[in-house]
Amino acid sequence: MTDEHPTLTALSPLDGRYRSKVAALSEHFSEFALIRQRVRIELAWLIALADEPGIAEVPPFAPADRAALDAIGASFAPRDAARVKEIERTTNHDVKAVEYWIKERLGARPALRGVLEFVHFACTSEDINNLAHAIALAQARRDVLVPALQRIVQSLRGLAHAHAGVAMLARTHGQAATPTTLGKEMANVVARLDRALATYQRVPVKGKMNGAVGNYNAHVAAYPDVDWEQLAARTVTGLGVELNPYTTQIEPHDYIAEYCDALAHVNTILVDLCRDVWGYVALGYFRQRTREGEVGSSTMPHKVNPIDFENAEGNLGLANALLRHFADKLPISRWQRDLTDSTVLRNLGAALGHGLLAWTSLEQGLGKLAVDPARIAADLDANWEVLAEAIQTVMRRHGLPEPYEQLKGLTRGRGITRDSLREFIAGLALPEEAKARLLALTPASYVGLAEPLARRI
Repeated sequence: MTDEHPTLTALSPLDGRYRSKVAALSEHFSEFALIRQRVRIELAWLIALADEPGIAEVPPFAPADRAALDAIGASFAPRDAARVKEIERTTNHDVKAVEYWIKERLGARPALRGVLEFVHFACTSEDINNLAHAIALAQARRDVLVPALQRIVQSLRGLAHAHAGVAMLARTHGQAATPTTLGKEMANVVARLDRALATYQRVPVKGKMNGAVGNYNAHVAAYPDVDWEQLAARTVTGLGVELNPYTTQIEPHDYIAEYCDALAHVNTILVDLCRDVWGYVALGYFRQRTREGEVGSSTMPHKVNPIDFENAEGNLGLANALLRHFADKLPISRWQRDLTDSTVLRNLGAALGHGLLAWTSLEQGLGKLAVDPARIAADLDANWEVLAEAIQTVMRRHGLPEPYEQLKGLTRGRGITRDSLREFIAGLALPEEAKARLLALTPASYVGLAEPLARRI
């Protein structure tokens, strides 16, 4: 089998069938992106050493040499990553291969040959790797993930405002219940997502640059008078990451657990939304706009299936299975370090890819929805018994005996019509004003504050 058609031969559907929908994450989580980030971190550390007055062996770089170092990171290309992989076939160590590649590049510039052994100085591989993963998680959240989620929130907010006044039969336990509005149900989801998304965005991304077991042992042995904690802090924060001062060989990944848990919670809210919208499509409350040439079923020509919501739900489940595993597994490491986290961390992009794919499907599905007001109104008109709550509550206010029991006897398990309900109200010993309000009430008008609540979101 050849790679003439890589999307057809890819093992993962994220790199095959769905490649175009998740390609933005390759910039952050591909093997190339990981190697490129490692190179940039190694160079940032070398520059930090040169800027430290106490390290005389690495004098400050001349402007031309500094520009050359910056260019190595900025221009890093797939061919460079291929050379790193070639070196790795000999070293059998991915980070050491990056070190050797950088030394190759610096060795070609005479002014930099004297600092070759300060590439990866006093570092453990995890000093580089933890920062590479941290930067990927931070940048992907900012540039790809949050914008995709915000588009969904905006779509839902638009639905909430547009349909704030569309009265709809609610269903609790699957049974006809007190009416709401379609807009208010969308507003509920917006409110949940706003809060969950804010929690996700607040999760700090942390990193470390403190050596083999987190104590700066080698650093102090070589340069006892350098303030290594400050130097590490400047380097880490300069990369856009918050310093974690207390670690073993690895940054303990607690923030990654928080990050994954927060994102999984967002996804859980969206699973709930997918299932509800799927149900409303089944009831006919929503119709789906069709596209010319699209096929709903291979055998039933009439069908327009809610596939966007089904695809979204399936991929949200896959994403959360991985995210929950990361949250449970990554904070656990035997003693000062074991390697079980390394292979797991390489799958961060897969979890986020399934999430992004789900959100793309969901956004597409929301854009196809068209409300069927007649179908919604017919359901309301067939369920006048939902006014029993209002009637018994007004009866309670005015001191009528056993209001709940009276309405239970009238409505439970029985077909109630507009006329039978009006007859019951007419016979109540209520003030005329209260009786008139109840007689004017319909299932479509019994929506409380649903409309202003939906418009306010």
